Amino acid sequence: MKSVLRDQLIGTWKLVSYVETPVDGAPTRFPFGDRPVGILMYTPDGFVSAQLMRPDRQIASGPMEYADAGIGYLAYSGPFQLDEATATLTHSMRVSLFPGWVGQTQARLLKLDGDRLELTTVVPSVSHGVRVLSRLMWERESSNA
Repeated sequence: MKSVLRDQLIGTWKLVSYVETPVDGAPTRFPFGDRPVGILMYTPDGFVSAQLMRPDRQIASGPMEYADAGIGYLAYSGPFQLDEATATLTHSMRVSLFPGWVGQTQARLLKLDGDRLELTTVVPSVSHGVRVLSRLMWERESSNA
């Protein structure tokens, strides 16, 4: 059976916003600032690649500067699965900037409205020592062809 939602998901998306909501009720946070930059790609053969960053990262020239630059960057790739009945998307990390993510599968709730995609984490993660749920808004990228 053909998957309509999956077909709509396939392609390239640019990041519009990235918001973390602490589960303890603390104020929402913007880990990559108010104008994050990112590209999310879903391929027809079932793979996802995500690259997100703070736009104001400094140029790194040594080990400590590389570590600081890495704080403002997130990257991973691997297979994805979509359960259309629950609108749940899973990303399985084969490679990741975060070594602890390699081999993990993480679920996201998906809302797709035309050229707008919202992904929300299902299980809280720890960000800078705080348990948070993340919500990322994406917009379909125009063709580069």
